[in-house]
Amino acid sequence: MDDDVLIEYHVEGNYVRVSAMDAATLTEVTIIGDRRAGRETLKRTVIAKLDYVLANQKPDPKPRRPGLWV
Repeated sequence: MDDDVLIEYHVEGNYVRVSAMDAATLTEVTIIGDRRAGRETLKRTVIAKLDYVLANQKPDPKPRRPGLWV
């Protein structure tokens, strides 16, 4: 996986919402984890989910051309 991944942590009570976005494709995933799990565990989990989503994305059947409204 490319190193250009943005990760955001948002603490809400006893849980943490962790989002990761791939900068190249702008694909974003989110997980909810236990606040006590630790940042490294949450980071590994959200990156694993992002890897899974990126690996299973279907290619766009109609590539868009510049200047063409679809």
